[in-house]
Amino acid sequence: MKKLMAVLLILAMVFSMAACGGNQSEDPGNDPVVGEEEWEGTLRIGDNWGASHPMAAALDNVFKKEIEEKTGGKIKVDVKHDGLFGNEADLWTGVRDGSIQAAVVGTPMNQEFSMMLISDWPFLYRDLDHARKVWTESDVASFVNEEFHNKFPEVQIIGWGPNSARTFTSNKKLTSVDDFKGQLFRMPGNPIHEGIVENLGASHTVIALGELYTALETGTVDGQDNGMVTVIAQNFDKVQKYLYETNHIIATLEIIVNQDFMDGLSESQREIVKAAGEAAAKQAWTDYIASVDEDREALKAAGVTVTACTPEDQAKIIEKIQPLVDKLYSENSWAQDLTDKVKNVQ
Repeated sequence: MKKLMAVLLILAMVFSMAACGGNQSEDPGNDPVVGEEEWEGTLRIGDNWGASHPMAAALDNVFKKEIEEKTGGKIKVDVKHDGLFGNEADLWTGVRDGSIQAAVVGTPMNQEFSMMLISDWPFLYRDLDHARKVWTESDVASFVNEEFHNKFPEVQIIGWGPNSARTFTSNKKLTSVDDFKGQLFRMPGNPIHEGIVENLGASHTVIALGELYTALETGTVDGQDNGMVTVIAQNFDKVQKYLYETNHIIATLEIIVNQDFMDGLSESQREIVKAAGEAAAKQAWTDYIASVDEDREALKAAGVTVTACTPEDQAKIIEKIQPLVDKLYSENSWAQDLTDKVKNVQ
């Protein structure tokens, strides 16, 4: 009996060892990742635009919706428009230090990282559709994203949407190139915008977007430059008489996210957030391009004198701002290669 018990014990040990061995992968590196924890909480994202701006609307209708649906509600998205999380500089700082998770900004970092001047390069694209292709279909965005992240490892870009094709508005007559002389324009704190008005014979001052309506209303400045969509969204048509459709810059807006926040997500959640950023940017381009003709007619209906920039006047503007363009190329070693890359996108 003792011998039988001993044999049974030995057989049990053999089967147990075989079973344990059968559950181990010969290559542990191929074992699936088990139990990756998913983050639960609220992603806060802000912008400086009215809710009707295509980029702002895309945050509400695409970015928020996709993230909340595809994460099963584990990630909630709190979107704040009109600078409720702060002005553009505040948003940039907030995403960098992690006090907010994400934001839509233009290029408040261009003094630290000059390659972001590409977002405001004058007369760079053939038309709006060319700009859309550059930032949503070509490898230009991924190239700049990588360079950007190398410079600012605490932040990454997940989408390039439209700001607008920028136009000039004024309370003084502005229907030709000669009308710029002597006028005072609010411009963003950006050497390209400032250089353009200087080359056109005007002067400039820097005012935050949230303070611009009052500055126009009180006559602190004569005018400003923004796309027609922004003129409408910010109600500038109520305090401006003339709009000159120069389309001198087709500017972009970038969706940026805090890297620590992204690192705290599961792999699938990170992919959802990135995909939502790309989808929001693409939708914003589609909506913006479709809105341009409607915006023009809305401004005319509001009593604004809208003047198209003729090919002859555009050629005059390009000639007048050539000193600025020459300066940009001479000061930025990346500029020739990157602008060529943009222009070659078909």
